[in-house]
Amino acid sequence: MFKIGNIEIENPVVMAPMAGITNMAFRRIIKEFGAGLVYSEMVSDKALCYGNTKTIEMLQIDENEHPVSIQLFGGEVATMVQAAKFIDEHSNCDIIDINMGCPVNKVLKADAGSKLLLYPDKIYEIVKGIVENVSKPVTVKIRSGFDHDHINAVEVAKLIEKAGASAIAIHGRTRSQMYEGKADWDIIRQVKEVVNIPVIGNGDIRSVEDAKRMFEQTNVDAIMVGRAALGNPWLIKQIVESLKTGEVLPEPTYQEKIAQCLAHGRRLMEIEPEKIAMFQMRGHAPWYIKGLKSSARVKNELSKINTFEQLEHILKEYKEYLDTCN
Repeated sequence: MFKIGNIEIENPVVMAPMAGITNMAFRRIIKEFGAGLVYSEMVSDKALCYGNTKTIEMLQIDENEHPVSIQLFGGEVATMVQAAKFIDEHSNCDIIDINMGCPVNKVLKADAGSKLLLYPDKIYEIVKGIVENVSKPVTVKIRSGFDHDHINAVEVAKLIEKAGASAIAIHGRTRSQMYEGKADWDIIRQVKEVVNIPVIGNGDIRSVEDAKRMFEQTNVDAIMVGRAALGNPWLIKQIVESLKTGEVLPEPTYQEKIAQCLAHGRRLMEIEPEKIAMFQMRGHAPWYIKGLKSSARVKNELSKINTFEQLEHILKEYKEYLDTCN
């Protein structure tokens, strides 16, 4: 267990925030598989300030999700503070996180996400402004730097702590790397050495062994799993169990993967109309069957689904095919 401000986190396995992925349905699944903390998709400060209905709906939290963090992004101090105050007053989330790591151009054009790593003074102003105006703990997610010539995570982390943040999550890649190459865990270790608030390490955690090595090599307080858990929430459970008892849980069977894929579709339909839920499942379903025999053909079929009945039919036929192969 570790604490972020006054919020107790049951275990040090955290699910990374991902745009278009970590909605309420996904977060509930990940919590059921044992994650200590989950994050929302990133929420636009200006959209909140303008009262955008769809954005405000992203602040909704299910009672079974706690603890959960709402992640906010933006590039201006005033609107970031205003939006954070809105979250503080209108969401029952436990933590407010500031995105200073997103590498995509759309976010960078707003001088937000990892673009802020080029302006350490502005980072300090944003974090300090939010901390002073909300009651919930504030955390920040950063990268190692903007590019190879601007690796400044250690300097930035000190400023973030000085500004009053309760924890820092760091992805060991620069903005320029996007998700390519290898994450630099040594910069994560360096950040951990210079701050006294909890540090969450992120980048290249794809297995139980990776998680253990991250703890050993960096001494972080928690690890953050990202894309490796897509279609594979069992990874979260495996890491949690290994850290707790040393036991290595088996890999999921194809029957379990297909059943969980269908359960995911049902969860999405609890929060979205069927057509929207199935549009989202076009992305999720292929992840669940990744690596299974003849999955390429099935992935193509899944990319066209519009109804849950279609999803169910495709996966039922695929399971019957796999049954004959085993």
